[in-house]
Amino acid sequence: MELKNYTYLGLLIFSIFFPLILSFDKKVAFYKNWIYLFPAIFITAIPFLIWDVKFTEAGIWSFNHDYTMGIDYKGLPVEEWLFFLIIPYACMFIYDVLKAYFQNFSYPNFFVALSLVFIAGFALIAYLFRDKAYTFLNYLFSAIFLTYIIFRNQFKQHLSHFYLAYFVSLIPFLLINGVLTYLPVVEYNPQQNLQLFFISIPVEDFTYLFLLLLMNAGIYEALRSRKFY
Repeated sequence: MELKNYTYLGLLIFSIFFPLILSFDKKVAFYKNWIYLFPAIFITAIPFLIWDVKFTEAGIWSFNHDYTMGIDYKGLPVEEWLFFLIIPYACMFIYDVLKAYFQNFSYPNFFVALSLVFIAGFALIAYLFRDKAYTFLNYLFSAIFLTYIIFRNQFKQHLSHFYLAYFVSLIPFLLINGVLTYLPVVEYNPQQNLQLFFISIPVEDFTYLFLLLLMNAGIYEALRSRKFY
């Protein structure tokens, strides 16, 4: 194997390195919430991995093995399986850090209103582009889950920090996903998305991250508030 075959793995290690080391910061003490975090990550990973496997089989996206170790399972590189552990961990670390250091950042009514705008926008995009699989399902799932969070889930008190964490997470996202899509490590079928890009990143990926973080945060807070174990 050549050095470039470790590109995807290297990006994942870079993503997790500082969040993992800083998980033991006394103010945040993120490690104390692992008991709620890892179930949230694993539960969220199930639908995302099914989605990933099916889309790969259908040729909606694919992986360039020049930048992976060549170890696949169900058609996905082992790095892609690790992605759904490492990236949610890093994003949820950001979420908890922001909750610890910006405790007074709370504008629930504003972010509920923003969420309603997003729901309408996501639903409209899904309807208008229902012939494009990535666009359609990405925005449809996001609209459905955000609707559930707003109307059926006790998440309103956490909504401000969720949005703050999402926007902060866009900074490392632009770096990591920028590399993945620029090389590219991940290649997209142009017929199945809008072909609108921020640099090399499809606009759908921003909503994909939104949904991934929202599901993790929603389940994480539900487990933490109910303290089932």
